[in-house]
Formats: sequence, structure tokens, C-alpha cells
Amino acid sequence: MGKQSEPLTESYFYILLCLYGGDNHGYGIMQMTESLSGGRVKIGSGTMYGATSNMLKKGWIIECPELGGERRRMYRLTDEGRRVCLEEYQRISELTASAKTVIEETT
Repeated sequence: MGKQSEPLTESYFYILLCLYGGDNHGYGIMQMTESLSGGRVKIGSGTMYGATSNMLKKGWIIECPELGGERRRMYRLTDEGRRVCLEEYQRISELTASAKTVIEETT
């Protein structure tokens, strides 16, 4: 595995998570994020555009023009993006386990 990445923002994590199961387009990712988070996290189009642009540069996702259309950009997770998503999932799991241990010991 590569070096430890910086923690991801929720928006970045949800975008990677939404692509983990397969290709998706921006609007689909926005809808899936809202659904997965129970409405708590909403990714606006500006955030979506900026995040996907940055993730393309980092090599975490690729654009799949053959799957999109004139107005719909389709994205796919790369192996590096999958690694980053898994790494963040593990980091969050460790945080949650630590918090659970402390909170249950003190309540």
C-alpha cells in the first residue's frame, strides 16, 4: 500500500464511495451521496465539478466518454482511487472504534 494520505473531506469520500460499486455520472453521485448520508451531506454542482476535476488530476478517477453523453460525464474509480477510498474507510473505522471504547468506558 502507498503512503498514508491526508484525511478526505466528506464530499471527496462520498464521491469515491459512490464510484466504488461502479461507474456513475455527476448527478447520480450527488443523489447517491444524499441518500447514503440520510440527507445530511449534499454535494452541489460547484463542489462536484471542483472535486471531480481535482480527482481526475490526482488519478483517482477517470472520465468514460464512451458511457456518457453530450451533457453527462461518466466517471470510473481507478485502482489508486479504490486504494484511497479503502484507506479512508479504514481510518474512519479506527476512529469510530477508538471513540466507542472511550465513550463506553465513561458512560
